[in-house]
Amino acid sequence: MTGSNPASRAGARVEATTIGRGAQLPLAMVSEGETIRVLKVRGTATLRQHLSEMGFVEGAKVKVVSRVNGDVVVSVKGSTFGIGRDMAMRIVTY
Repeated sequence: MTGSNPASRAGARVEATTIGRGAQLPLAMVSEGETIRVLKVRGTATLRQHLSEMGFVEGAKVKVVSRVNGDVVVSVKGSTFGIGRDMAMRIVTY
């Protein structure tokens, strides 16, 4: 069964849907301190390859270390780095 919960930040409307694995949110919407998993990455093949090389692959654990205006600092596979809001919106988590 699919349900939805609207989430809103900075005027953008994002829907969190529940499909078996729990709520699905773009990484940009995940709260500071949470550890989540990557469901999928949206975008061009080049962008998906780039993010894959950074560790954003299906099932990978990602911890949100901090957030500033939608930009996020994350820890993935032992590395910590920052990514911009636009890129973080393309990473779907659960």
